[in-house]
Amino acid sequence: MQKTDSVLILLDIRSTHNVGAIFRTADAVGISKLYLVGTTPAPLDRFGRARADIAKTALGAEYTVPWESRATLAPVLTKLKKDGYAIIAVEQSKDSVDYKKVKVSGKTVFIVGTEVSGIPESVLKKCDVVAEIGMAGMKESLNVSVATGVALFRMLNR
Repeated sequence: MQKTDSVLILLDIRSTHNVGAIFRTADAVGISKLYLVGTTPAPLDRFGRARADIAKTALGAEYTVPWESRATLAPVLTKLKKDGYAIIAVEQSKDSVDYKKVKVSGKTVFIVGTEVSGIPESVLKKCDVVAEIGMAGMKESLNVSVATGVALFRMLNR
């Protein structure tokens, strides 16, 4: 598989294990760049040292997928929209569509949000599509790293 014209934004993901797992998924589906936004931990600490807790689950993908840390989301979204990217949030919302029906073509940004509260409504309003993974069981949602894998593999590998 080759790199896509797809970017993935991790917004306020707290768990280093989720971040590492998402790096592996990003590598597997050919994501061209990851933005680690807000409180999302990066593979390198503030002193430039590799974080063992992310490396444990990323298994080297933190070196194969370009990434950048950003304090806030708005400037990242503004730039990507200006550059012609479509924005897809993976989230539950009153305005969401079934992720299996989302057609991806061209430059695309995917956003996943914090484990507890997801992506804020103010961000969802800036997205072109909100894609939801339906749940058949009693739980309301999947773990963010699992949801990212399910959504990206389906939407990017049609």
